[in-house]
Amino acid sequence: MTSRGSSAERELEAPPSADSPAFEIQTLVRSFLKEHSAYDLLPVSYRLIVFDTRLLVKKALAGLVQNGIVSAPLWSSETHRFAGMLTVSDFVNLIQYYYTHASVEDALQDIEKFEIGHLRDVEKRLGAPAPQLISMHPMASLYDACRLLAESRAHRVPLLDHDPLGTEMIISVITQYRILKFIAVNYKETRSLRRSLAELKIGTYGNIATASLSTPVIRLINIFVEKKISSVPIIDENGVVLNVYETVDVMSIARSGRYNELDIPVGEALEARPKDYPGVHTCTLNDTLYSIFQTIRKQRVYRLIVVDQDKKLVGIVSLSDILGYLVGYQRQ
Repeated sequence: MTSRGSSAERELEAPPSADSPAFEIQTLVRSFLKEHSAYDLLPVSYRLIVFDTRLLVKKALAGLVQNGIVSAPLWSSETHRFAGMLTVSDFVNLIQYYYTHASVEDALQDIEKFEIGHLRDVEKRLGAPAPQLISMHPMASLYDACRLLAESRAHRVPLLDHDPLGTEMIISVITQYRILKFIAVNYKETRSLRRSLAELKIGTYGNIATASLSTPVIRLINIFVEKKISSVPIIDENGVVLNVYETVDVMSIARSGRYNELDIPVGEALEARPKDYPGVHTCTLNDTLYSIFQTIRKQRVYRLIVVDQDKKLVGIVSLSDILGYLVGYQRQ
């Protein structure tokens, strides 16, 4: 397990007391995770998309969309080594940069010749920290994978190995969702999971960034960058949840080159979502960790918006929150 780089905000392991609700859950789940390796998550047959850092961003984006994925590992043909991940955050940074530093015409011209390797320059100009270069071996335990994801605040970790000559090979990429779905399908001690969110205190319930349907899209993009978050609930004047705007939605802007439409209301932008958009997943404080795992087992979920009986916003439970809780990590 490797992490090239340091995290400004570390995670602290907080062992629960023996009489706390977390003790049984974390003890049993940790044991389960240590019994399985990252390799156990890989299907018998799968396809891996890898981009060279010299590839044009425009072509990489088309490749992501064509294959129905939102990220891909990068390879440097110069160093013959793994070079990080191309993620939605890169496109968020790119759009924010062009909005503040160039005209629409310049942006459209630049994007035609912009290589993936240039994205690190954009981060420097924005003052954004360079992403950590994390990876792990396929035979490392799932517990180690969860620890690495929790410490780095990453949503995914590439699996690297070496060929007989010592050259790095990118085997696959495992995500928070894939790990949690593996737990949902294979973890048998489900009795321990039948405790409510209110009792377990999983999620974020204060200082939640929100927006209205009239909020400009660029404002939400700025919030993503400033707060290092991946979604913003859209609420009405009474706090009722209407929708959620996600970093994934930004990819449609980058793909279409609609840099001149960043000032439009988010409500209008949401109308352009594909018809197969799965919608907003909600839950209440009375929902149990078991019921959430059942949802994860059946549907691709990245977060749940916690609402009260009137559908008003209460909090957000992300996959990071769940994963961190299971391995006993808390943010400073």
